[in-house]
Amino acid sequence: MTAANPMAPRRAAPAPDRTGLLLLIFVVTSALLLVSHNRDLLDTLGGLGAVLRNPIVEAIVVSLFLANVLFAYLWRAAPWAKALVGLGSLLLILPWAGQEDTSLLDLSIQIMIFAALALGLNIVVGLAGLLDLGYVAFFAVGAYTWGIFASPRFAEIGRYFAENPGASAAATAVLGAVTLLAGLGGYLALQRRRADDLSGAGAWGLVLLLVAGWVAWFFAGRGLFTLGDRPWSTAALWIGLVPTGLGLLYLAYSESRGRDARGALLSLSRVLLALAGVVGMVLVARSILLLTADGITGLTTGIDPSFFWLFLALSVFAAAVVGVLIGLPVLRLKGDYLAIITLGLGEVIRVLANNLDLYSAGSQGITPIKSASVGWFDTLAARLGFAEDQYGLLFLYVLCLLMVALILLVNVRLDRSRIGRAWIAIRDDEVAAQAMGVPLVQTKLIAFATGASFAGVMGMIFAAKQTFVSPESFNLFQSIGVLAMVILGGMGSFPGVILGATVVTLLNLRILPGLGEATAGLSWIPQQANPGQLQRLIFGAILVAMMLLRPEGLLPSRRRTLELHHEDNQEDDSAKGTGPALTGGGGDVFSPGLETRKEDEPAGGAK
Repeated sequence: MTAANPMAPRRAAPAPDRTGLLLLIFVVTSALLLVSHNRDLLDTLGGLGAVLRNPIVEAIVVSLFLANVLFAYLWRAAPWAKALVGLGSLLLILPWAGQEDTSLLDLSIQIMIFAALALGLNIVVGLAGLLDLGYVAFFAVGAYTWGIFASPRFAEIGRYFAENPGASAAATAVLGAVTLLAGLGGYLALQRRRADDLSGAGAWGLVLLLVAGWVAWFFAGRGLFTLGDRPWSTAALWIGLVPTGLGLLYLAYSESRGRDARGALLSLSRVLLALAGVVGMVLVARSILLLTADGITGLTTGIDPSFFWLFLALSVFAAAVVGVLIGLPVLRLKGDYLAIITLGLGEVIRVLANNLDLYSAGSQGITPIKSASVGWFDTLAARLGFAEDQYGLLFLYVLCLLMVALILLVNVRLDRSRIGRAWIAIRDDEVAAQAMGVPLVQTKLIAFATGASFAGVMGMIFAAKQTFVSPESFNLFQSIGVLAMVILGGMGSFPGVILGATVVTLLNLRILPGLGEATAGLSWIPQQANPGQLQRLIFGAILVAMMLLRPEGLLPSRRRTLELHHEDNQEDDSAKGTGPALTGGGGDVFSPGLETRKEDEPAGGAK
């Protein structure tokens, strides 16, 4: 049997040039889109206008128009035609149609936000192979980072700290800085140490010293701070000490049975130091709030919108830090265990947003949230004929285009870099990757932080667009939805996940609601069977059908296709009589051994 080389390039006939067809479809769908979203023009078209107003027809027209970009990417055509169709669709036709119907701009922004989220999750799931079900938590971090500061909630926080200082700003700053430096410095120092570098007595001494330090820190804080009119309760100290003490007793018992506890003690020391670093950062932030509380109280509508660009960078940083903090304790797990724990941590972020009323307004949410105001852009939009209330939406549309292009560029560059190859190596085989010198935890943390930073920046844009955020915007179903986009488009494929995000968003926001709206008044369809009531069922059925018929995704990467269709690629030419002989030297033979026909026959045939 001759096995074909699965990596050998296949000879295929060149695809026909479709420049003319591409331009024709672009012109037709652009005209349909512009007409179907111009209410005044539709009124003059009579019956044709009524057809184009139908929600299903409108959804189909939008889908066909967006398919232009996909055709320009897939089809063989002249480069100038591809550029004309791609840039003309995104920079000319869509904003032009959105001028008449802003819901189209809103839909486009939603698609790009989810496309950026899918690209971020694709790094974690598709490239690094880390199943993350709590990805929307980073989206929430970015949204709340801007939402708290650019809304009246910021003045509420300042008013609270002005009335309830708890301690002086100077004392808070000193304690916070000392705690932060001790925690961060100690953690970085221990990161370079291995369990083998410590003796048993040294490991125990380090942990007990840190526990004693935490007890001393508690009583120092109790002397400086008050909780309202009362001092800190010692019950809080016992809540931390009891589980730590039980853990140490278990480690002592394990060591008495001959087990090496140095690794666990070193990990516990790192956790205590990392916790100190986080507490130090919180105290430093609190001291800044105390120092500026009187000024913050005057910001009744939030900070100036000109800080939007600074917070764009801060949202990236905040989401990346949260990604590292979440990733550190869980990245030693993999598979289902990692999925479950990331799901739990994602829910923790949502529950915190629900319960920290002072900062997040709880379940009521934060509103109104400001957006950026760019003077020269508003002037340009006015000259293009946009109304004043459309400036902000058009600005966010252009910003989303730029962010998706930037994120896509970063993805491509990372994929071709050493880091990208390390992610793929870890995804394929962790043990082999580690044996080849790939640092597992560090490489996984980079994947987590990179994916989280993309979610953070898009979360901030989402908050600016919606002008409202609440914990319900970041529930588990959002994480599942973004994961479905990645899987549907094709894991590891950048154009695939963008296509998956577009298809899922169109289904959720246009096609299925349009189907329900169009059939709502039909008497022959029972109310219980109306598609408007069965949107989730139809969406699920579509996903199931896709996974059965095309498991590699709509637009898979070549690597993924080869993995899933490995058996199909094994061509047996000998059965056709056209394959080269084993000794002819005309083919690539990867399995020269002869097939065994009897149970006691040795592999490779008998001499």
